[in-house]
Amino acid sequence: MNTSKQIAILGAGNIGSSIAAGLVRSGVEPASITLTRRKAQLLESFREQGFVVGEDNRKAVKTARIVIISVEPQQIDNLLEEIAPDLDTKKHTVISVVSGVSVSQILDRVGKTITVVRAMPNTAISIGESMTCLAAGPSSEDALVAAEEIFGAVGRTLVIDEEQMIAATALGACGVAFFLRAVRSASQGGIEIGFHAEAALTIAAQTAKGAAALLLDSENHPEREIDRVTTPRGCTIIGLNQMEHAGFSSAMIKGIVSSARKAAGLYEHEDTDG
Repeated sequence: MNTSKQIAILGAGNIGSSIAAGLVRSGVEPASITLTRRKAQLLESFREQGFVVGEDNRKAVKTARIVIISVEPQQIDNLLEEIAPDLDTKKHTVISVVSGVSVSQILDRVGKTITVVRAMPNTAISIGESMTCLAAGPSSEDALVAAEEIFGAVGRTLVIDEEQMIAATALGACGVAFFLRAVRSASQGGIEIGFHAEAALTIAAQTAKGAAALLLDSENHPEREIDRVTTPRGCTIIGLNQMEHAGFSSAMIKGIVSSARKAAGLYEHEDTDG
């Protein structure tokens, strides 16, 4: 992706820095991206790569057209109050990747009608493999297109209703950890049956990647692909049944539901009228 628009990423922690890395990987010049965080010294490696880094959020906003907010939910109110005077309704598009904070809550805190898009990527954005869900308020079609261009260059995007963003957090963002834990478990099983740790992890990770690619390429239901590798009295079906007896699917479902419940309560909105 090539863009001449200046981008500011406010709160360049794990997800913010992953977005920055992914954008550069897609073709954006590092010099067009400003990264901020309270401990700017932690961004020194990004400065060395050509990014603009610092602690001054207001300065970053003034030089940007797209402002990506990537702070913790409990930090967003103070940040929005800080940058509100510098947000230009005719110039800026704000993209929030903050869990649990709605468009209306952002507008309420800013106190002006700016264009806001909510995005929920995951850390695979750093290698161009994110699943990013997007949502926007009414009359934000142009901003949504711009967000799709940004995040589409670093993975897949899906436009959803804003009410589904909590679910997107649990399944798409937290989900990276869930699938990584599944890969780790598979590699540990591989060690027990005879592989060295490095070989077991390589086999498990590539097998997981291939399984996901099968679904994305064919658009088949997972059970259809499972049926292709299970035979009567075979070694695959006995392994699958043993996992199900131990609660594999149930545990995954419960984990996703629990994460969604937690995500829904991460942000406590304070009334701006006091």
